[in-house]
Amino acid sequence: MVDQDRKRRVALITGVTGQDGAYLAEYLLGLGYTVHGIKRRSSSFNTARVDHLYQDPHVGDVPFLMHYGDMTDSTNLIRLVQQIRPTEIYNLAAQSHVAVSFESPEYTANADAVGVLRLLEAIRILGLEKDTRFYQASTSELYGLVQEVPQRETTPFYPRSPYAVAKLYGYWITVNYREAYGMFASNGILFNHESPIRGETFVTRKITRGVARIEVGLEDAIYLGNLEAKRDWGHARDYVRGMHAILQADKPDDFVLATGETRSVREFVELAFGEVGRRVEWQGEGVDEVGRDVASGKIVVRIDPAYFRPTEVDLLIGDATKARQKLGWTAQTSFRDLVKEMVASDLNDARRDVSGSKGA
Repeated sequence: MVDQDRKRRVALITGVTGQDGAYLAEYLLGLGYTVHGIKRRSSSFNTARVDHLYQDPHVGDVPFLMHYGDMTDSTNLIRLVQQIRPTEIYNLAAQSHVAVSFESPEYTANADAVGVLRLLEAIRILGLEKDTRFYQASTSELYGLVQEVPQRETTPFYPRSPYAVAKLYGYWITVNYREAYGMFASNGILFNHESPIRGETFVTRKITRGVARIEVGLEDAIYLGNLEAKRDWGHARDYVRGMHAILQADKPDDFVLATGETRSVREFVELAFGEVGRRVEWQGEGVDEVGRDVASGKIVVRIDPAYFRPTEVDLLIGDATKARQKLGWTAQTSFRDLVKEMVASDLNDARRDVSGSKGA
């Protein structure tokens, strides 16, 4: 990329209204980038995570702009890339819920697999191979039925969901376009990363939100699936720094970003309840297992078989040695601090809900 284009720092973020998109947009704006985000058209507002970054473009020369778009619409993507001519593209858009991918496998493939191809083709068709750096959000779910512990860049993939299979195509088509057309196209194989703005249907946020609502009396129990599933959980704020670092490297490559620690869903539950001064005691087995609040004796966790996946991923733990050595990146937020921040945020929301209902 020529010096002039490196000075002209313009990022295009797909999936800007999601957790990672919001943190990345904020981070890049802090570095002086002009940031363009793509959002899907919806009859309800879905921009809450980035509303604090938005300014009316009528005031002139604003650094953050949003455009309507969709990963399933190639002409739309080509037009946006042509109009914006970004120096960096971060493809974070996806149908990103593993369980939902079993219910909507075709849409997941269209958005998460072919969507990557559409963006790479947009770069190629417009002749921007040497001007635009491309980041593909890959995932630890690629490892699925793990072939090696911990998982690193050389670990064989074994995807176990339509989501992971679609992401596998996205990973390899990125590598292919890098090798076939000389593009600066890199994959970030990110292990689970959470935050207070994680979607409420993801297990970590379901737990912290449930704990908060139980604490203020809005709910009685949390319903979960596999308590023994183990994940490498970090903070999304740390991981977007890694995304940016991947595109600043001297040459394109693929990197694992992870904390190197693994915790079970059960441990997450116990720590989250601990943040509100409750201790959980487990009783029963299998689908009949429950978690009781020791002080009150009330059941606060129940198992719902509906949350079991047809093919489960039992253990994920990443080795980010390559990212540490080549990019200087490490995860900085501890597991305990992550849970603490998420519970505190959801507790504020729950208390606001209680006061709002009383005032109604």
